[in-house]
Amino acid sequence: MTTFRLTDAGETPGCHPLTSTRALGDFPVANLALRRHQAAALLALGLVETQGPEADLTVHAAAWFSAAELATFVADASYGTMTTEEGVILLARKAPGRDLRASQSFAITYAWDLLRANAEAMTSRKNYVQESGAHASLYVDGRLQVGKGTKILPGVVIEGDVIIGDNCKVGPNCYLRGSTAIGDKCHVGQAVEIKNSILLSGTNVGHLSYLGDSILGEKVNFGAGTITSNLRHDGGPHRSPVAGRMVDTGRRKLGAIVGDGVHTGIHTSLYPGRKLWPKTSTLPGAIVDKDILS
Repeated sequence: MTTFRLTDAGETPGCHPLTSTRALGDFPVANLALRRHQAAALLALGLVETQGPEADLTVHAAAWFSAAELATFVADASYGTMTTEEGVILLARKAPGRDLRASQSFAITYAWDLLRANAEAMTSRKNYVQESGAHASLYVDGRLQVGKGTKILPGVVIEGDVIIGDNCKVGPNCYLRGSTAIGDKCHVGQAVEIKNSILLSGTNVGHLSYLGDSILGEKVNFGAGTITSNLRHDGGPHRSPVAGRMVDTGRRKLGAIVGDGVHTGIHTSLYPGRKLWPKTSTLPGAIVDKDILS
């Protein structure tokens, strides 16, 4: 019997403001906590989880695994570590051995890495289940999962992979596309477009807003007409400040990273890659060209 142990990420400033109010392992990827994705991937290969230091394998708290690379590592006991190109050890055996250099597995180091993990989780997901009814006008070109008690009003269009949690209200006339995950008790209102984004539970994007390649924490409220920009005019990769230095995100498209409890005033415009710390707010008509820390 081979055992594994999930570790605690500790402080994760690269993922702030999202992890300033929760552990990285608790962050929902495709509406399921990161650590549950990690455990499920190893359990599927016949391993057994343990909390003790005697575990055969130790999992980095920020690890996101390619199924093929994980299976290769587990099956070949000559591998002692799985390491990213940046040198982060994602998986380590108690017994030493050679290194498997990962090309598809990665460490979730920055908040925008969660968008990559979310898209991969939704693409690899096999079953999408609709547990609530929807208006007959619903158009789906892709795969849609709908939780219990969720209402989908007339005129909603789904394109790509979309997961909507329990007790949500979506529509009328919404356009949800890309790999978009919406938590429980969310409201996405009239004429809202959401693309390739993550919304945590209790969040409202009420009406006439655009949210692209963005992450909203819990209980966020976007005022009417709040718009995220996600593309530079020159098409180059976005840069974002982290712990006092500018980091190249490597992403051509990146919207906003918004902490828990943020409220925006109507007609707020957010520059690409900007971050809003928990419980901050903007005034009507605000232009957010820098991170809002307090």
